[in-house]
Amino acid sequence: MNRVREAVKADLAHQRGIRGKGVTAAILDTGVCRHPDFEKRILYFRDFVQGRAECYDDASHGTHVTGILGGDGSILGGKYCGIAPECGLISLKVLDRMGQGKMEHIIAAIQWVLENRERYQIRVMNLSAGADKKEEDQISRKLVEWVEKAWDAGITVVVAAGNLGPGPGSVTVPGNSRKVITVGAADRFYPGGGLGKEAYSGRGPTGQCVCKPEFAAPGTNIVSCSTQWRKGRPYAAKSGTSMAAPVVSGCAALLLSQSPWLTNVEVKMRLRESARDLGLPFNWQGWGMPDLERLCRERAD
Repeated sequence: MNRVREAVKADLAHQRGIRGKGVTAAILDTGVCRHPDFEKRILYFRDFVQGRAECYDDASHGTHVTGILGGDGSILGGKYCGIAPECGLISLKVLDRMGQGKMEHIIAAIQWVLENRERYQIRVMNLSAGADKKEEDQISRKLVEWVEKAWDAGITVVVAAGNLGPGPGSVTVPGNSRKVITVGAADRFYPGGGLGKEAYSGRGPTGQCVCKPEFAAPGTNIVSCSTQWRKGRPYAAKSGTSMAAPVVSGCAALLLSQSPWLTNVEVKMRLRESARDLGLPFNWQGWGMPDLERLCRERAD
């Protein structure tokens, strides 16, 4: 995670006291465990899959994503601190232990976010999952419709570009939405099963000729919070655009912590203005890598 913070220059924002306080991020994923790096900031947990009351994560994916976005790295003295280590966190379990989900669960979770956004000060929603379906598919249209409802309500919605690249048009749904922020992985290799898959990040354009993704962030071999922390393994490495999306969600949380009056459209534009060109094709990196040194610098708003 220190590599991730360095890539987006998060430590400079942290040194200026910009750490995400006052902003809540809703994470729709496989759930979350009560990891010491963020357990005191879990404001709410809801299990749409099995209906269990207590926090849990039977896939470890959601815990890892949560750590990237908002862990404080306290187990190892901040070494694996996330991007917004003081933000509030809401975990909505919509994916099962295999990382699979049902449309009705995701929709129900988004509805919950819309109904409770003011109560919990939800400004950011992260969805590190995507559907491998054609854009004209009914389920695809439904999913895009609901993430855009969240966007239209003023929430900064950040989604992963998917790991089906590098071919054109390989961004997964709902990353094809015109409105939400789609994030690809800036790294070139995805290690898994002993094999490396070069340039795995989903690329645009979409079927509607929308340029995607908007941004790229580190996604390969990212160290973050593990569900095995009680067994002496507090952190683990994972790869994918699922790991890149919460980096940008964390950047949005820091910006909103500094300037809470910004709309989600303004957040998107500020991220664009601050982005650093990585020299990658536009349909891979979009506007580039967010740069928090530029994004959170003192300025007249």
